Amino acid sequence: MMAIMKREIRNYLKRPLFWLGVVIVVLGVYVHLDPYLKIHYIRSEEELLENFPAEDFPDQVHEGEVYEGYIPCSEEEQRALWENNIRKDLISAFSMSEKEADTVIEVLQGLELKEACEYLEREYHYYGAMSGYRDFSYRRGTKDEINAYIEEKLQQKSFSYYFSRKFADFAGLYMGFFATIMLSVLYIQDTRRAAYELLHTKSVSRAGYILGKTAGGFLVCLITLGILNLLFFAACLICTGGRGFEIKLVDFIGATCLYILPNMLMIVCIYGLISILFKNPLPGVPLLILYIVYSNMGRRNADGLFGYYGRPLAIMVRFPGQFFDTAPPPMVIMNQTFLIFVSAGILLLTLWLWRRRRM
Repeated sequence: MMAIMKREIRNYLKRPLFWLGVVIVVLGVYVHLDPYLKIHYIRSEEELLENFPAEDFPDQVHEGEVYEGYIPCSEEEQRALWENNIRKDLISAFSMSEKEADTVIEVLQGLELKEACEYLEREYHYYGAMSGYRDFSYRRGTKDEINAYIEEKLQQKSFSYYFSRKFADFAGLYMGFFATIMLSVLYIQDTRRAAYELLHTKSVSRAGYILGKTAGGFLVCLITLGILNLLFFAACLICTGGRGFEIKLVDFIGATCLYILPNMLMIVCIYGLISILFKNPLPGVPLLILYIVYSNMGRRNADGLFGYYGRPLAIMVRFPGQFFDTAPPPMVIMNQTFLIFVSAGILLLTLWLWRRRRM
């Protein structure tokens, strides 16, 4: 097992294509994470106006990042802005007088948000009120408001805690495709007819061969993730260390172990099963690409709002929220744990298939 594992690692490390893939992954992740490395305390109102001019950055938006000068609205602010927008629509689009519109708003103020949206649809055929409410989730902040918001969040968690979640989001996305492409050649030499028959006549134990291959492929992914962790930890230290932000390597390692490694294990185990089942690993490529697409698909929640809420057995964990407001999908810990158990089951099935091939 150890000999097979070491051979696979050496084979990958000697391939220029592997290092090209690592460079592409690093650059791809960096492009997405670069804006978060620029988060800092605002020094003056002039800096805000210069970097975020009013003509390019509206006062309220559906999604806005703190590095763009936006902060989340409180529930009271969001509701007030939404009601004011409803009032304007009733006057301009529904030809109501100001007094009639004010009467409708008074009714809405006595209702919960969902009830208010249903009331508008039922009584006035005003549709899209719920999605309109989300358009006021973030607003432009002043220098003091932005700085206070950043300080409040950094008192709760370290900067690297938030950054590592975004890192896990984009690194997991790129690593999913990286592993799908790179691991497609993990078994390809051994599934050629002469080599395949020779393997089954040699005194190579099924556990030693399958586990060695699986461990080799998994460790190749682990090496790549180790490089990513060190590079972006260093980037955080260099770019934000002078701003007084707390940076911890353990945050990167924790996010990688929890949100990415189980996905890599699942991919390498699927390749093992496909390779033994079809005597060729290449059918696993389109299958895994479809699996990634399934894992990355959004859906609607109970309120009918579209977003990323995770899917059962997904091999990708996304954090689509704003930098300081990211949250893992519901039941993500259970899903990642279940992935490990399913990977173990696939590994056992692969061992059983290997034994049948030898018999």
